[in-house]
Amino acid sequence: MEKIRIGICGYGNLGKGVEKEIIKSKDMELVSIFTRRNPKDLKTTTKTISIDEVANYQDKIDVMIMCGGSATDLPKQVEEINKFYNTVDSFDTHAKIPEYFEGVNKNAIKNKKISIISGGWDPGLFSVMRTYMSAILQDGKTYTFWGKGVSQGHSDAIRRINGVKNAIQYTIPIEKAMEKVRNNENPNLTTKEKHLRECFVVAEDEADLEKIEEEIKTMPNYFNDYETIVNFISEEELKQNHSKMSHGGFVIHSGSTGENQHIMEFSLKLDSNPEFTSSVLIALARANYKMQKEKNYGAKTILDIPPAFLSPLSNEELRKTIL
Repeated sequence: MEKIRIGICGYGNLGKGVEKEIIKSKDMELVSIFTRRNPKDLKTTTKTISIDEVANYQDKIDVMIMCGGSATDLPKQVEEINKFYNTVDSFDTHAKIPEYFEGVNKNAIKNKKISIISGGWDPGLFSVMRTYMSAILQDGKTYTFWGKGVSQGHSDAIRRINGVKNAIQYTIPIEKAMEKVRNNENPNLTTKEKHLRECFVVAEDEADLEKIEEEIKTMPNYFNDYETIVNFISEEELKQNHSKMSHGGFVIHSGSTGENQHIMEFSLKLDSNPEFTSSVLIALARANYKMQKEKNYGAKTILDIPPAFLSPLSNEELRKTIL
């Protein structure tokens, strides 16, 4: 079997998840991990390389899976890395996706590369569900609820604030709002009416806690539109009580045909947010590799990808076993 050669850029929770899942993928092999840290400090059996040497492995890697954060890493790194590699990333700042797409698309076309952006479960799988649901029941409304669970992007954004040593953020859906949707009430819900955000923050010694709390609560695209609770705790408490990375959510579409009402619902319950996201990125890397043969360069999203491109099965096998 021809194997897809994968590189990983970044070795946090997401990068570690990608590494684990590639081992299970019979049609892939992991070539190396690129890191900003000292490669010798990474606890892994995979070959580790300084990101400063990233341009030197173009003939050995088919797809680079970008595992940095959306707040500051991906907007800079993808533009640089897709000079040399086809890429897949999980950029998840919804409000900035159109702007991010345009920048990546311009560079990918210029460099004759394919860059699949905003992969994961939301944006990602939930995006596909919203598309299917709204297309099938056009006379209706789609609602998305996240959690309860740890948001990697929001947690990372808090950790970038000066004075923050570590942090975890939970997104919590408001049950009354979900109940109204499932009852076909088609409510008009504000952002604040759908979710609560709760943050657990370990601050540096002598940090200004009031300033940190204000920065969190007013952060555009992350917290300013939500009711946000900030709790300052010790590092020991964070490790003991908030070390799991569970998450999940719901896409619910309420619509009608003629005289009849319908509910379409898709849900996820995830023990590990980063590991599940990693699995989506690996499927997208497979799709990227297949798309390379068409030489249709530029930025792509999961909405641009035929479902069959995500699967390791042939079209014949899919028709026989899944269709």
